Amino acid sequence: MKKLACILLVAIALISCNKEEKKDYVTLSGKIINATSDSLVVAQRAIIKSIKVNQDGTFSDTLKVASGNYVLFDGQEQANIYLENGFDLKITIDTNAFDQSIHYEGVGEDVNNYLAKKVLLQERLLDYDDLMASDKSEFENKLGSSIAEFKALLNEVSKDNVAFIANEEKGFKMIEEHLKSAYSKNNEPSPFNGKVAPKFNDYENYAGGSTSLDDLKGKYVYIDLWATWCGPCKAEIPALKRVEKAYHGKNIAFVSISLDSPKAYDKWKAMVKEKELTGVQLYAKGDQKFARDFKVNTIPRFILIDPNGIVVNDNAPRPSSKQLTKIFDRLEI
Repeated sequence: MKKLACILLVAIALISCNKEEKKDYVTLSGKIINATSDSLVVAQRAIIKSIKVNQDGTFSDTLKVASGNYVLFDGQEQANIYLENGFDLKITIDTNAFDQSIHYEGVGEDVNNYLAKKVLLQERLLDYDDLMASDKSEFENKLGSSIAEFKALLNEVSKDNVAFIANEEKGFKMIEEHLKSAYSKNNEPSPFNGKVAPKFNDYENYAGGSTSLDDLKGKYVYIDLWATWCGPCKAEIPALKRVEKAYHGKNIAFVSISLDSPKAYDKWKAMVKEKELTGVQLYAKGDQKFARDFKVNTIPRFILIDPNGIVVNDNAPRPSSKQLTKIFDRLEI
């Protein structure tokens, strides 16, 4: 009897060891190669935690969280991260290839490696301008195969993550519905294409003097409506500079019109100088008529006008889209 009691006590002890109580905090540790900042920041609507990065790139810290999606910042770089108390994640990153290199090991690795791969998959599959330029059958095939790939990737996540998987599946549905709605709207007949373009007059030119649309007649005009406060606008700047350089000297003018308010005038001038913006840089001086005439409600907005002042496309592809140079080549610019 004593022997049986001892065996039971040992069994209970082993079970207790195997069922170690879940920690009520997250542990984040790892190493950053080519670190661009002295700290990692975990944020949601506000900063949740700032984690010190040592000189050798290593870091380690803990934090308590409500389960959910967060953003991990290293300087200007960022990654989506999913956290639950009890996660113990070792993270490795090379900032020279941030999205491609980020990798997780430990408790919670499957969810977060999925999120890292999802970003790369989005970049490869969801070329917005390419989808919008497809015919209906091609659009449906591309969208259907893309959603199928996302769902296949989600299968890598442990089935124990019920709430996370359900939320991702809901997100796939929302993406699909959004793109179908955008495609339908994008393919409605434009009230502008093929007609004389509305004009802007005497907008201040950063290079000196003022410029009107009529001054550019005889050339194709690719117009970028933007503002210094607009993140997506600024994200297009590197691509716009590359395209402008590739077509420099051709029969096309690249015109960027700042829609900043008059109080942001100095900020506009400073940004043009700081980012070494190319092409024709104009300031609308608070005049919104040209944007209103084109019914612009979001920026950036790109408009292509032909040498006779006729609108080719009032919602032209962005500089970062492969479709833009295809249009230029078709027009033999």
